[in-house]
Amino acid sequence: MTPLESDARFLTHSKLLWDSFYKWTGKHLIDEEIRLDPVSLSTALYHAPFVLISHGNETDPVFNYANLKAQQLWKMPWEAFTSLPSRYSAEPVNREERQQLLEQAERFGHITGYQGVRITAEGLRFRIKNTVLWNVVDEKGLFLGQAAVFKEWDWL
Repeated sequence: MTPLESDARFLTHSKLLWDSFYKWTGKHLIDEEIRLDPVSLSTALYHAPFVLISHGNETDPVFNYANLKAQQLWKMPWEAFTSLPSRYSAEPVNREERQQLLEQAERFGHITGYQGVRITAEGLRFRIKNTVLWNVVDEKGLFLGQAAVFKEWDWL
């Protein structure tokens, strides 16, 4: 099962990702005009040519969004990806560094230029590059989790 681009929760989350990214960076994830139509926005983000992922604000955050490019890169279907604690996207040796970056982004709203090693469901390693990590917040500023976007990676 994959997310339905017209499902209300999916539409809402897509808008939160777009709005939060703009709030922290002053930039648009995709064409600004597309955000006016929720279905077009969610469809464009899901099928975007870049990786877009997010996790919630649980004590051990679980991925709650992975666009199609992310699912292809990590070699995981939607159901598996969105039930995975996000710390498992990195090897144990890289988790402390990852956690420090998440905490830094939480304090400052976002960070840019991040790079780190990640691991696929099949155990393949890759380095993500020029990543933007930001806090996902609602219209009242309530912290809902974090998201990341990147276009570049190298297989190791």
